Amino acid sequence: MDDKQTLGALVSGVTQDMSRLVRGEIELVKTELRESARSAGQGTGLLVGAGVFAFLALIFLLLTLAWVIVALGLPTWAGFGIVTLLIIALAIVLALVGRKQLEAVKGPERSQASLEKTKAVFSRSATAEDPLEAPGTDARAS
Repeated sequence: MDDKQTLGALVSGVTQDMSRLVRGEIELVKTELRESARSAGQGTGLLVGAGVFAFLALIFLLLTLAWVIVALGLPTWAGFGIVTLLIIALAIVLALVGRKQLEAVKGPERSQASLEKTKAVFSRSATAEDPLEAPGTDARAS
């Protein structure tokens, strides 16, 4: 048989290659989105934790104010005040860490770069005179 492939075999090969390429691109996007969702979930969890501690701090602050008004004694309210300040400090730390983690969440950058490369290859082959001609070969020489 001849070394040249039939047009049907070439089209079949190109179709299979494009199918594999598309499946690979989809898998890459899914992987990147899964990683981003995980980071977003962790950052959101830290922010929710900060909100809970801020709410608890408000309760302690109000209790401290109540005890100060009722007792006006340093030992009782001083203890409540110290606990309140510790909870506020914890809420601030959690909020800063959570915000930093959410800022680090990125989109599917590798997928976008890969798609740009694929698009460039297809646009380069679309401008070629013979679409079946391999890059770097001269079809007229055969």
